[in-house]
Amino acid sequence: MNTNILKFGALVLTAGLMILTPSCKKKGCTDPTALNFNELAEKDDGSCVISESHECYNSETVTGTITEDVTWTSDKIYTLDGKVVVDNNATLTINPGTIIKGKAGSGTVASALIISQGSKINACGTAIAPIIFTSEYDNIDLHLTTGTNLDETDQGLWGGIIILGNAPISAADGDVLSQIEGIPASESYGAFGGSDPADNSGILCYVSIRHGGALIGAGNEINGLTLGGVGTGTTISNIEIVSNLDDGIEFFGGTVNVSNILVGFQGDDGIDADMNYSGTVNNFIVMNGSNSDEALEIDGPEGSTNTNGLFTLQDGYVYTYGGGSARGDFKSKAQGFVNNVIMGEAKIRASYQNACVDAKTDAFTHLTDGSPTLTFTGSEFSTVLVYTTSDDGAVTPTECVVFPADQTAAEGQMVSVTATGADQSVFDNWTWSSITGKL
Repeated sequence: MNTNILKFGALVLTAGLMILTPSCKKKGCTDPTALNFNELAEKDDGSCVISESHECYNSETVTGTITEDVTWTSDKIYTLDGKVVVDNNATLTINPGTIIKGKAGSGTVASALIISQGSKINACGTAIAPIIFTSEYDNIDLHLTTGTNLDETDQGLWGGIIILGNAPISAADGDVLSQIEGIPASESYGAFGGSDPADNSGILCYVSIRHGGALIGAGNEINGLTLGGVGTGTTISNIEIVSNLDDGIEFFGGTVNVSNILVGFQGDDGIDADMNYSGTVNNFIVMNGSNSDEALEIDGPEGSTNTNGLFTLQDGYVYTYGGGSARGDFKSKAQGFVNNVIMGEAKIRASYQNACVDAKTDAFTHLTDGSPTLTFTGSEFSTVLVYTTSDDGAVTPTECVVFPADQTAAEGQMVSVTATGADQSVFDNWTWSSITGKL
């Protein structure tokens, strides 16, 4: 055969290969959190690897406002970029096993998922396939329940979940409607409160919320789960909140009943109730970390409206990880029922007026008056401490001193007994705390 023909054919074949071979500089992994991030890549080719298991995954970044019904599925990892607001009476459905990551950032660019009044979240995982909210820095893969690079000390890496409803609240100045902290008053999606105690904001179950609490204002971080004016039509059960920089879960009024709640290693309070929350928290555990504040911080009404609701704390155990006791702080006119709860010190706030001579309404008066609206039954605690933040009103104020008779009266109303507390087994195997051996 003519050698010139052979050379020509080889040249054509080589040229063809050169034309068909795509440039490796154009495509690659464009996710900066992936192990194989390629800073030269201009287009993602789906090859990103986010942990040592080398599992490839599809990702979707979500930002802005959701105004139509949408479903997030477990074959993707969703990234919240800034505040994602479910608005316009839309429903966000999140399938079991779905992983959602929040981008880092603070202030106006802090990431959070916000369910506005009238909208709903339908996020119900299972013990086998929980729904997980975590940080973009978490190397957790699809279809896994934990990553390997973050621990309980990693706080404030993204925001949290905020659900806002139309149930009654007791806000200051007699207001029946309020604006959730951290959201400017100009943003209508931050409103909560109303007159419907049975209001329905959806369903949340088998959900783990991790490493949140980004700063959104001076001294103001996002709670792991914030519930503002959420009603009894909402179902919330089997929830874990771990390593949040602010509170684990905070109720701003509302009537919603929640069950099987596990909070651990928070930077502030474990369970915080404000604005006369009047639902039931049933079967709960709070594990304080080394930088946590109170395990329970329970307030009552703040204004003159919706002042009759009573909370219930039922079957709970609060402690400091490693074996220490954790406190429950009942203040600001707290009123409700504490049944079968184990805590360390139980703090009861008293308020005084008229140069510290007269008591005024506070948790102490609700505990000790003739028909008490703050009661402790079947509960276990190491000590009872009556304290005050009142002063004598002088130009140079002096802090009031709690009368010994008031301390005695509180102790007479609170008798510690051996309690069984919470059922820990409901948190086994599916929570971060259980899987990592912290529970």
